[in-house]
Amino acid sequence: MSLTITAAEKAILADLSIPPRPQVLLTITQETKKAEPDVTVIAEAIASDVGISGAVLQIVNSAAFRRLNEIKSIHQAVMTLGINRVFPIVKAVALKGAMPASKVLDKFWLEANLLASCAAATAEELGFESAKDNAYMLGLFHQAGVPALMQSFPEYEKLLAEANEMGWAQLADRERSEYGTTHATVAALIAQQWSLPKVMVEAIYYQHDADGLFSSQELGKSSLLMLAILKIARIVAYRKLGVSSEEEAWQESYDGLLAFLNLEDQQLEDTLSAVADAQA
Repeated sequence: MSLTITAAEKAILADLSIPPRPQVLLTITQETKKAEPDVTVIAEAIASDVGISGAVLQIVNSAAFRRLNEIKSIHQAVMTLGINRVFPIVKAVALKGAMPASKVLDKFWLEANLLASCAAATAEELGFESAKDNAYMLGLFHQAGVPALMQSFPEYEKLLAEANEMGWAQLADRERSEYGTTHATVAALIAQQWSLPKVMVEAIYYQHDADGLFSSQELGKSSLLMLAILKIARIVAYRKLGVSSEEEAWQESYDGLLAFLNLEDQQLEDTLSAVADAQA
C-alpha cells in the first residue's frame, strides 16, 4: 500500500523543512549499489563524521544490542556485523544530527532513544534477531515528523508539550485539524526521502492505526511485523515513562497483535516484561 497524501497536504508539506540526507549516507548508498561494495570505503565514510561514528559505536555496544565483545572501531563494526546491520543504525543517528538542536526537543530525543532501545529488544524477544537494527532505526525514526513540524510551526511547541497527556494518536488528530498533516505522515515522507525500506515507511505511516489493520490485507506481513514491533515498543516505553495515555491505543491493537504474532495473552505479557527488563 502506498502513502495517501491529499493535494492540500502536498501543498503544506512542500513548505516544510525536511532535512536532506547527509553526505555520509549518500556515499554509503552509492557504494552499496555497486556489484562488489568496498567495506573499507563504507567504514571510512562513517568514520569521517565524528558525531555519527561515535554515536554508532555507543549504540552497537549498548545494552539494547547485548554484544558479547566490545566493538572498538567503525571498521570492526562493519566487518563484524555487516553493512546491512550497521547502515540502519547510521541512518538513525544521522537523522537526529540533521534535525535542528533545541532544548525543547531534549526530552523528545530522550524518549526517542528509549523507544528505539525497546524496539530493538522487542525484535529480539519475538525471535527476529536480524531485524534488531532496523527495529532500532524504526523506533528512533517514526516520530521524525515532530521536529520537522516544530521547525516550521513555532507554536507547535505548545501542542507537543501536551502529547503524552493527550496521547499521540490524539495529537495526530489535532495536528491534522490545525496544520493539515500529521507527524506520522511527515515522518513517513522523511523516511521515503532518506531511502528507508518500504516496510519501514509503511510502519511509520500507519503507526497510530490499529483497528482491523493486522487482520486486513492492506499491508504485507513484513510491514505488519515492523508495526507490531513498534506497537509493543511504544507501550513498554510509555509505561516506563509513566504515560497512561497510550493504554487506549494499546488495547485497540491488542487482539490484532495476538492473532498476527500467533501468541497467547501470557506470551505477549512475558514479552512486554522482558523488553521492559532489558531497559534497566
